[in-house]
Amino acid sequence: MSTLTTSTVSQAAQQAARANAIAASNTGTASAAASATGTNALQQLGANFNQFLTLLTTQLQNQDPTSPMDSNQFTQELVQFTGVQQSVATNTNLTQLIGLQQGAEVLQSASVVGHTATVSSGQIALQKGSGEITFNAPAAEPVQLAIVDASGNPIRNVTLAAQAGSNAWQWNGQNDAGQSVADGSYGVALQSGAAGSTSAVPFSVVGTATGLVNGPSGLELQMGTLSVGLDKVQSIATQS
Repeated sequence: MSTLTTSTVSQAAQQAARANAIAASNTGTASAAASATGTNALQQLGANFNQFLTLLTTQLQNQDPTSPMDSNQFTQELVQFTGVQQSVATNTNLTQLIGLQQGAEVLQSASVVGHTATVSSGQIALQKGSGEITFNAPAAEPVQLAIVDASGNPIRNVTLAAQAGSNAWQWNGQNDAGQSVADGSYGVALQSGAAGSTSAVPFSVVGTATGLVNGPSGLELQMGTLSVGLDKVQSIATQS
């Protein structure tokens, strides 16, 4: 069986790195937009509240003494007034509760720091000169692996002799020239098949959990410079 060309998989890794960057940017933009929308809505609600109070007060001050406001109408407006006030208070309290919940989640999840984590990501975490990925191959066949830096420049290209079933590959942090590269997050892609009929091979990234942070889309697990949402965490080893 012929193996893939280095350029083919390098291009795939570059595309994966760009896709990850675009996805992260879109996630941050969407989250920021949602946050801004919520803030603007609360500000608008507060403005409407103040405007309603001004209009009601003006209406009471300028009503005809010989034909005062109907009591039913006055009661209805007071009910609306109270509803707006409660809506403002509810939004404020919900914001505080969300903040407290996020803080509690950080504290509860802090115990994973220092443990080995397996996550779904298009990037490999190079920590202390070492990185690891795992994948399943449907059959024993060559699998082409490519690693690129943040700019999409090829770093490492390897042909792996995958066995049927579970496989693991450890990176020693060296590029194709045998030089050690800096710790960080690097785009990675796996492909199998003959040239012209290639297919991507799903994989998982293994590393050491180093922290937790409230990211654009919620609580995220950090593995060095690599951050992934908790929904991308597949497993955490019970022992570090």
